[in-house]
Amino acid sequence: MLHELTIRNYALIDSLSLSFQKGFTVLSGETGAGKSIIVGALSFLLGAKTDATVVRAGSESAVVQAVISVQPHSEAYRWLEGKNIELEKTMLTVRRTMRNSGRGSIFIQNVRVSRSDLAECMRLLFDIHGQQNHESLVYRNAHRVYVDQYAGIEGDVEAYRRLFNQYNAKKQRIETVRVERQTQEAHVEMLQYAIDEIDSTAPRIGEIKELEAEAKKLADFERLAEYVKYACDLLFDTEESVVHTSRKICALLEVAATIDEHLEPLRSRTNDWYYEMEDLSTELHVYRDTLHYEPGRLNVVEERLSQLFRLKKKYGSDEESILAYREKSVRELEHISQTVENLVDLHKEIDSIDRLLDVKAEELSLKRQKAALDLSQKINAILGELGMPETRFCAVVHRINRNVHGIDAVDFFISANHGEPLRELAQIASGGELSRIMLAIKTVLSVTDTRETLIFDEIDTGIGGVVANAVGEYLEKIAQHKQIFCVTHVASIAVRANNHFKVGKKDEHGRTVTRVLLLDKENRRAEIARMLSGDSGDIALAHAAALLERYGK
Repeated sequence: MLHELTIRNYALIDSLSLSFQKGFTVLSGETGAGKSIIVGALSFLLGAKTDATVVRAGSESAVVQAVISVQPHSEAYRWLEGKNIELEKTMLTVRRTMRNSGRGSIFIQNVRVSRSDLAECMRLLFDIHGQQNHESLVYRNAHRVYVDQYAGIEGDVEAYRRLFNQYNAKKQRIETVRVERQTQEAHVEMLQYAIDEIDSTAPRIGEIKELEAEAKKLADFERLAEYVKYACDLLFDTEESVVHTSRKICALLEVAATIDEHLEPLRSRTNDWYYEMEDLSTELHVYRDTLHYEPGRLNVVEERLSQLFRLKKKYGSDEESILAYREKSVRELEHISQTVENLVDLHKEIDSIDRLLDVKAEELSLKRQKAALDLSQKINAILGELGMPETRFCAVVHRINRNVHGIDAVDFFISANHGEPLRELAQIASGGELSRIMLAIKTVLSVTDTRETLIFDEIDTGIGGVVANAVGEYLEKIAQHKQIFCVTHVASIAVRANNHFKVGKKDEHGRTVTRVLLLDKENRRAEIARMLSGDSGDIALAHAAALLERYGK
């Protein structure tokens, strides 16, 4: 529902703020007063294409803003959720700007959106009809939506849509697997080869460093053995060795310390040094005795390192990453194997869903055909009362290839005069006829249609008398369930409104501006009198008072 509308620097409007209520609201005024500008501003806000010509002369930009309430769990509410746009206590602020450069901006709440997004969202909240704007009657898919609403099968259609999307997702999965399998054989061979190569080599964490140290030792074994032997000789194995010499020094200092006790610390340190040299000599002899050169061992070590380096080059920087690559390959092989096994089950599921879709589509089609016939009959009955007795409306359900909505397309056809063939509605009906046809549809669907606000621009074109009275009655009936806006020149329609705004032009500071006034009781009576006779004479005022007494709110 539209609560507030603010328009700034749009066409002849410099600044305008309006508040609206529930029920039936009319806008009236002299021809050329600017009623179409109000409708144009609304269309602009609802996502209509436009350009910089809408910007008031001398202004930098035009701005139209609205505050709209959105029912929880409605289609519009779900759309906003899908875009992560949060409501503020069910209230939504929409703002659209057009600069004189031709560039514009659109915000829903504080989220910037595209014009197509704006139109998509607003189409779920508003329906606008008039001489140049027939909105949903032009959209072929909307015809099916109207029939589905009348049949009360929106829930069934949504369930079918989910099943259809599930079917397509599974088909896409099969296609993906099929494409994967074209390259899978070579990939499987590559994975298995890697696993076998790693397993046959069986790397051990830390092995490369150990082998590199051993290879270095074996490559220079002769010098190593020579240096160790020479070190042993110097340390212990000759008369002049370090150990023998240190033993003599210890004996000399031991005697000397008995003569001069100040030598005792030096004697103690010399003994410590001697024992340390003895230990070192023992360990070095043990190391020397373990040195054995194994012919061919260096070749073995180098070959093993070569194997491990080949693995490093292919599968990782060290033994740990090589083994991790193997585990990953094993898991991938298991996944591929599982996928192939599941493919058979997936085909069975798709066949089952395919058969179920056929059954559900046929059920929807039968309900649509029945609803379309009944809807056509009711609309034709209403059209007769709306001044179109020769008009024949027909909702036709015909079969198409299965899609997300079923197997049906719905087209609205019309024969404007007796004996003429049915033709597509949007191609032959005038704006006034389309508005009345939409009024008939909305009367039938007023309880089930989810859009809360309907806008009719000059629905009274070419009618008067009894027909105009019937149009007003039907608008009043729909307004029990919807918020209705109607631009009208006909008093018998205007008197039935809950709220009446008058649109007029004024010269202010040398410029023409559009002004909109919510009429009180007296001003409304005067406006109705003007609509009846073009003046506010006593007879016209009395007639207006009588109409308001009979039909007014």
